[in-house]
Amino acid sequence: MSASVALLIGPWQFLTTVRQRRPWLHRYGGRIYAGAVLIAWSASIPVALHAETGKVASIGFLALGALWIATTAIAVALILRRRIALHRRWMIRSYALTTAAITLRIYLGLSGVLDIPFVEAYPVIAWLCWVPNLLFTEIVLLYSSQKQAWSFVA
Repeated sequence: MSASVALLIGPWQFLTTVRQRRPWLHRYGGRIYAGAVLIAWSASIPVALHAETGKVASIGFLALGALWIATTAIAVALILRRRIALHRRWMIRSYALTTAAITLRIYLGLSGVLDIPFVEAYPVIAWLCWVPNLLFTEIVLLYSSQKQAWSFVA
């Protein structure tokens, strides 16, 4: 349930109009998001430890959880130091990991349509649900920082 809260609140946090016109709402939403991630991460540990398809799935979900709570904690620490640009980048990473809940369900559905047995699909999906999300995010962040660096040269 708390992961759902993070999924629903996350996109609103990225809206410039909310951040600029109602900063108090952005701060409040950020606290709810971070709290929801903390609760969801705590609840995910026992589930990940006992993934029914074995150690590969367990390790995939534990890695996802560790990165999820770490990216969120780093983002919170950065905003407390008023490092806004870095905070934003780490929150983008955090939300990319939050969306693993969505990609997991997409891949589960696809594996069913493709008649891939659950026992074979699930350990792979435990990694596919978040690694591509994070890689794509890192590419976008890298591209945006390079584009920004070149704008200072021109």
